[in-house]
Amino acid sequence: MSKLYKDPIGTAEKAAKAIAKITGKEKHDVALVMGSGWISAADALGTPTHEFAVTELPGFPAPTVAGHGGKLRSYRLSNGSNALVFLGRTHFYEGLGMEPVAHAVRTAVKAGCKNIVLTNACGGINTDYKVGQPVLIKDHISLTAASPLIGADFVDLTDLYSKRLRQIVKDEDPSLAEGVYVHWRGPSYETPAEIRMMRGLGADLVGMSTVPEAIAAHALGAQILAISLVTNAAAGVTGEKLNHAEVIAAGKAAADRMGNLLAKVLPKL
Repeated sequence: MSKLYKDPIGTAEKAAKAIAKITGKEKHDVALVMGSGWISAADALGTPTHEFAVTELPGFPAPTVAGHGGKLRSYRLSNGSNALVFLGRTHFYEGLGMEPVAHAVRTAVKAGCKNIVLTNACGGINTDYKVGQPVLIKDHISLTAASPLIGADFVDLTDLYSKRLRQIVKDEDPSLAEGVYVHWRGPSYETPAEIRMMRGLGADLVGMSTVPEAIAAHALGAQILAISLVTNAAAGVTGEKLNHAEVIAAGKAAADRMGNLLAKVLPKL
């Protein structure tokens, strides 16, 4: 394990102090983590006051996944609050361990963010969902057998995905569905048999991110809002093969709608 991650909270505090120094802002209020294909949605927030590579901060590895830009933006929102937007993330399947996966949200909380918005591209298990449809995550199932928490850190996850924050978004867009998200380690996609298993467990969505970040941020006291964008039908649902390029393309196609939604919702969180 890297020395940076032997004290993950301490490293997050150092990164938060670096953000404050670079941006000149004592604290930020809300943070977004943008998933595959979501990066252009951040443009709807307007012109950032600052943009820089996450590698300028302690503890952040360079991005390795297509569609994840490795940049961090700071915005001043219409209500005067400050938002951090991470353009991309580190995934568990990249093999770096769980600490780098949780580092961005831990840094955001230490920077003052009380609300964390997590976005992702996902496969739709629920056959009612259409490609390009956003879905609010109301609960999750983890099939990775891994947690960002270490030791006897017994954190209640009953309201992990905040009902209050979900209601704010649904007040803005009542058409939004809610679903249960399965965290799959990846990087291989699921088999049709595995999707049938997940459906039997009560899952609506499947993806390779979000859950560790949600747990880590919640454990530090933040409220979590998570939004999945259905970029493809899950394996076996339609019989079509899956590929990452199509995931990114579907995300970009829905970016305008999602960006406008985020721009309206963030000042209300």
